Amino acid sequence: MRIAVVGAGGVGGYFGARLAQAGEDVVFIARGEHLRAIRERGLRLSSVQGDAHVVDARAVADPADAGPVDAVLVAVKAWQVSEVAPSLEALIGPETFFVPLENGVEAPQQLADVLGRERVLGGLCAIISYIQEPGVIRHAGYTPMVAFGELDGSRSDRSEALLQVFRDAGVEASIPEDIHVAMWRKFMFITSFSGVAAVARVPAGQIRAIPQTKRLVQDAIGEVAAVARARGIALPEGAEDETMGMFMGLPDDATASMQRDIMDGRPSELEAQNGAVVRLGAEVSVPTPTHAFVLAALLPLERAARIGSGS
Repeated sequence: MRIAVVGAGGVGGYFGARLAQAGEDVVFIARGEHLRAIRERGLRLSSVQGDAHVVDARAVADPADAGPVDAVLVAVKAWQVSEVAPSLEALIGPETFFVPLENGVEAPQQLADVLGRERVLGGLCAIISYIQEPGVIRHAGYTPMVAFGELDGSRSDRSEALLQVFRDAGVEASIPEDIHVAMWRKFMFITSFSGVAAVARVPAGQIRAIPQTKRLVQDAIGEVAAVARARGIALPEGAEDETMGMFMGLPDDATASMQRDIMDGRPSELEAQNGAVVRLGAEVSVPTPTHAFVLAALLPLERAARIGSGS
């Protein structure tokens, strides 16, 4: 399968490297020093589950230089999806489909608005990884997994084919019965943890040790669940408790990518995570006071980061 990976950072770089290592025809869409390093030295993967070096990794800056592909893994930051979507038309061939792997629940619609709903699947992933240095991806923990599926809930040849490709590469992959439920369940976890952790500026263990901050996470989870159900997402009973259990099971030193971006003064996924909860809740008249507090508390830092980066 010919696969384009849009965004060769911690997510796209890891999964793309595993697919290329397994012999798939992978082209990376990257930029800056990371792009130059991949072109010059290949893409290196430093992983707790085994290192890899894609010596002849193909990497381009412009999707038009990649040409048509069979599948596109969209792994940019959530706030960049709408920004890059128009350029992805250059990757489209007769059967091309797109799988977003962002945090959040809005990426499928954002891609569909530009590329056509018939070409877009829902998707998510779980991994702790980042660019260690240009050309090097560090997978620091957690067994990486991907999940994806048709937005209408059907099983399709294309999703089954991609599932087999991932499994042949040794990646844990699945097609959930309801991809929307799967995406919202991840959204419930990552948004609540990321937001509270970014405000508190401490790792998971310190958040859990203080009843008041631990309760903030629990309240944030409940708000996302309420918004999801009001929007017709069939979250199972007990989803909130299971999500809180995931938070309680994190390593004491665990931090979230959005938290790290905000603490380092970089543009973050604040609007696509906590901002999205507030927006989507308002549309169905569901109050989201915890997420509204997180959004208000972090917006000054977010806007300063965007001004500084020119975003």
